[in-house]
Amino acid sequence: MVQLVHPSKDDITLAGVLSALADPMRLRIVKSLLGKESCMSCTEAIPTPCMPKSTLSHHFRILRESGLIQTSKRGVEHRNVVRVEDINARFPKLLETVLGFAD
Repeated sequence: MVQLVHPSKDDITLAGVLSALADPMRLRIVKSLLGKESCMSCTEAIPTPCMPKSTLSHHFRILRESGLIQTSKRGVEHRNVVRVEDINARFPKLLETVLGFAD
């Protein structure tokens, strides 16, 4: 079984978060996740319907390892939610600023 890596709040870095959000697809995934009140599966948050599963997995791994999202496993699904409180605690208004200026 694959162990999911989530950095602690104190280990989330500005460089890691900005690097993860620099990719347009990951930015769209984060926007999609923020648009829901509950967690979403990877396929629910997919930015384009034709994206290969391996590419989608790569994007979610980058988001998870940067500390932007929290992933939990429910059955065969991975459920994802943006770590808004942790990100805002480390970097106040960063998500609001970045997502406010995103296309």
